[in-house]
Amino acid sequence: MKLIRILPFAHALMDIAVQEGDIAVDATVGNGHDTLYLARRVGTTGRVFGFDIQAQAIENTTARLKEHGVLDQVTLFQASHDELIHQIPAAYHGRITGAIFNLGYLPGGDKHVVTKPDSTIRAIEQLLDIMAPEGIIVLVIYHGHPEGAIERDALLKYVQTLEQQRAHVLRYEFINQINHPPFIIAIEKR
Repeated sequence: MKLIRILPFAHALMDIAVQEGDIAVDATVGNGHDTLYLARRVGTTGRVFGFDIQAQAIENTTARLKEHGVLDQVTLFQASHDELIHQIPAAYHGRITGAIFNLGYLPGGDKHVVTKPDSTIRAIEQLLDIMAPEGIIVLVIYHGHPEGAIERDALLKYVQTLEQQRAHVLRYEFINQINHPPFIIAIEKR
């Protein structure tokens, strides 16, 4: 048996949660890799809502989705993920089965523009309110930079306070790797 690496494990969790026809959220679209992955999972009968504060991320993601012919099943917002409860139409509330966050900064972009713990926690809270039961939130935490370490600590403190009647929380990481390898926190809504 081979241990699953971090990003493939994030997708394995989404495979459990997101099926054809489902509604999914990419809370940090970045260069569009997860958005494309989710668009393929939900198929033409589902929908993906993607968020990023940077115009470059929205442009990169739009180009990737067009290239693969799945742009029509995705709605992108140049907005913070903590605005998702207001951006995602109410008709989709209660139907979201999966959400993914890749925290940190845009690969190839401005490393000074990073995700922040307060907005990330607000987005998680909103998702827990509007997701379907057994929906899964995956947080890929990159903490090898100062802001990432601050976000890591705040998120770990926050998820430990989630009541188990509200959510199950999993931490998946390789503990003997150097240079602050990314790890996953997965939250399953009860």
